[in-house]
Amino acid sequence: MSKMSIERARIAQSGPTMGTRWSALFLSEPGVDTDAVRASLQMAVDEVDAQMSIWKPGSDLMRLNAAPVGEWVAVPAHLRHVLRLGLAIGRASGGAFDIGMGNAVTAWGFGPRDAAPASIRVAMATHRRPVHEVLEIDGDHVRKVEPIALDLNGIAKGYGVDRLAETLHDSGIADALVGIDGEMRALGLRQDGAAWTIAVEAPLADRRSPHSVLALEDAAVATSGDYRHWVEVQGRRLSHTMDPKRGAPLIAPPASVTVVARSCAEADAWATALMVLGPDRGSALARRSGLDALFLLRHDDGTLRDVGVGRLFSEEPPAIASARGR
Repeated sequence: MSKMSIERARIAQSGPTMGTRWSALFLSEPGVDTDAVRASLQMAVDEVDAQMSIWKPGSDLMRLNAAPVGEWVAVPAHLRHVLRLGLAIGRASGGAFDIGMGNAVTAWGFGPRDAAPASIRVAMATHRRPVHEVLEIDGDHVRKVEPIALDLNGIAKGYGVDRLAETLHDSGIADALVGIDGEMRALGLRQDGAAWTIAVEAPLADRRSPHSVLALEDAAVATSGDYRHWVEVQGRRLSHTMDPKRGAPLIAPPASVTVVARSCAEADAWATALMVLGPDRGSALARRSGLDALFLLRHDDGTLRDVGVGRLFSEEPPAIASARGR
């Protein structure tokens, strides 16, 4: 048998999801039906979107949002998992990550409707208890004990990336790099035996440029920033990340926060939580929680300052920082 006949093929696939695109780059053994793999990947992200979208009126999340207070609602397994994880990170972050910000997200124009001043006033005047105090999960049922609008935009894409990785693993593929809109997860190694390289993006609104590079093996990375999704109010640009205490966008957030974690859903949620907390409280919590996080802070003159936490980022980031899943 020739060497060429047993070499793994390098396959790149992509498709639409959640208003953007998913991507998968993987090494395929001979005989693998890559068309079937692509169909399975698309099905996996379609399932996440159908369960967790606030843009689809018929999604399982919107069905839960529409249910009366106190009524137990049966929800599918993937949604339950993400709700449980969201509540856990909400508790661990002291409420900085809050999946109960749906009315504020929609009011400020980051959902399916344009910003509405009347809705903004309501969102900012709403007295909020942390979502982990007002959402209960029992078996496969969930209920709200107070009126609340759930929103999973800070975790659903990360979970979609995890589902891409799990789908490839279930298909017998051990080495891959998958992503949705910059949230990435690496499985195994590249064809040359090296770790997968991921660029940490510089927080620039007008172009895409790398700030630094990570080398990932069996780990995930997510970034939350102020430079991609924003609204302008009275000449001021406001980030899409919500302050749970105000029901409004953060006033002076970091330019971006990047988190490396075992799963992309965890990295996604923690990046949002640390954006809300800011560099001082956020870096202190990251240290206590054993997180690898990189805060990029923008000075008035446009220059950046790095604040790194954890094994990867505790010193001035090198050109390549290596991460291996823990």
